[in-house]
Amino acid sequence: MEQLHLLSGHLLEVAFFSYLIGVILFTWAAARRRQPVFRNLAWGITALGWLAQLGFFILRWVYSGHAPVSNLFEFMTFFGMMMVLVLLVVYWFYPYPLLAILALIIAILIIGCAAMFPQEVAPLVPSLQSHWLYIHVTTAALGEAVLSISFFTGFLYILHETDQTKQHKSVWAIEGLFLILLSVIGYMLLAFIFRLSGYTAAVITAQDSVMYQLPPLFVPHDTVTTVLPVHISVSEWMRGENAAQQLNTVTLSIIAGVFLYIIIIALARKRIGAVLQPIVQKLPKDTLDDIGYRAVAIGFPIFTLGALIFAMIWAQQAWDRFWGWDPKEVWALITWLFYAAFLHIRMLRGWQGIRSAWLLVIGFCIIMFNLLAVNLLIVGLHAYA
Repeated sequence: MEQLHLLSGHLLEVAFFSYLIGVILFTWAAARRRQPVFRNLAWGITALGWLAQLGFFILRWVYSGHAPVSNLFEFMTFFGMMMVLVLLVVYWFYPYPLLAILALIIAILIIGCAAMFPQEVAPLVPSLQSHWLYIHVTTAALGEAVLSISFFTGFLYILHETDQTKQHKSVWAIEGLFLILLSVIGYMLLAFIFRLSGYTAAVITAQDSVMYQLPPLFVPHDTVTTVLPVHISVSEWMRGENAAQQLNTVTLSIIAGVFLYIIIIALARKRIGAVLQPIVQKLPKDTLDDIGYRAVAIGFPIFTLGALIFAMIWAQQAWDRFWGWDPKEVWALITWLFYAAFLHIRMLRGWQGIRSAWLLVIGFCIIMFNLLAVNLLIVGLHAYA
């Protein structure tokens, strides 16, 4: 079993680096539009990476004895794998390298963030020992992956249509999205650097000792000893589990993101949106709008089955109730209602173009909030971490 564990880890590494190579090749394909060989090679390398990640998933299932979707590391890697699978299918019909680049970058960030969480295999608690575990979770992840494609097309549509020569809300909203993306990248870089250096910091409180993986700028209010002479004690009302650590991580991620953003705009001498817009404007905006709508039309029923119907069946078996107002259940319902409203507005009121694209971006933000904030910051039955 130990050999299977090591092999599965190596396969995940192969997948991760294959996706990175895929980003490079798709970028080259976007620059060399008249040479389809780069597009085909990029798709092939990405597909090989996906097969490697599928091997990781199967081997982890074998040696763990259950579907590897029971903690945040496993779910996020599976979600990233489903996102790449949907990308490969979509790209087969719509060979737009920019769409592939954006989707792969997000998938890489999701898988990279997953690696920051505990990766040990643990036995399932009784409520999770059901075949509905993989039916519910895998279907919900697939539905979210299909819905995510609509975000990529919506974001490209907004970038396509926004006038970068004027100072207005859309321009700064786009830059804000880039800043969030760079903050995630910054967090990964910081975590990788400090983990590679073996950095840990012990913060001793009145009741316990807390280990930090990043420099402890924020510490609990009852801290007795810390390694940094200058730090900020969080307010007493922030008593959630690891509240100070979470605030510390978010703050350092934002600082790293702002730092990366400043470097990029200093080198480019213009906003990131203004740099990318001439490339994005080569894409057919009507096709982008159509792909976004089709992605929601396909992903919505899959998400409905996985996140609501199958989840309710499992909840009835595990806890003798279909619905319990658990935070994850509530936000799954909010996600469902949002995309239901989108389809209603799109079909009955004819919302298309820029308004539809902004709704798709908001929908993806809800999915990400449900994935990260609800699991990490809100206590509930689905709090993986």
